[in-house]
Amino acid sequence: MESLHTNFSIYLHFFVGLFAIINPIGMIPIFIGMTGFYSNQERNKINTMANITAACILVISLSIGHIILNLFDISIESFRIAGGVLIISIAIDMINGTLINNLIKKKNKNKVLYNKENISIIPLAMPLIAGPGAISSTIIWSTHHSNWNNIIGCVVVIVLFAFLCWFLFKMAPYFIKVLGSTGINILTKIMGLLLMSLGIEFIIASMKIIFTKIL
Repeated sequence: MESLHTNFSIYLHFFVGLFAIINPIGMIPIFIGMTGFYSNQERNKINTMANITAACILVISLSIGHIILNLFDISIESFRIAGGVLIISIAIDMINGTLINNLIKKKNKNKVLYNKENISIIPLAMPLIAGPGAISSTIIWSTHHSNWNNIIGCVVVIVLFAFLCWFLFKMAPYFIKVLGSTGINILTKIMGLLLMSLGIEFIIASMKIIFTKIL
């Protein structure tokens, strides 16, 4: 029973971390902006393909993350610190309100590149959903909880999270009406605070291990 409770805590922490990093609620205005000219059927198809692709990217990162680190001879402590710094930088942009604005400006600048054939893959699946922060966090989790039971559990979490993103994007027009831009901005800042805390935890945990090895 204790082991089951521990595993559930791991999966819940992983899920919350993904939610804070990816912030699907904060991406609702971006999704609406990118798919506003498509029919409901085309928008649903884009939504489904984007989340399936993002889930595949994160599952691959989870499965072979340790192999990638070993290939480049990178210690998990170093990678956790780098991932923590990256996550904190994303969190600062979220708190300052510049992350979504920058993404929208980039979307408008490259609007000609977005069509119904590639919008679901780039930029929705990557880098908006499965971005550097999410991939780094997933690799960190794969090395920190490397037994197959936890890997399978985390794969289930990724699938559930992708389904949540799909549902939120499908209901995007209703969320816009209910929350409004102010409500979404507030939620984005809260997610930013949670994300910054997660990044700091990554760095502190790694520094403790490094200092223990030195001493």
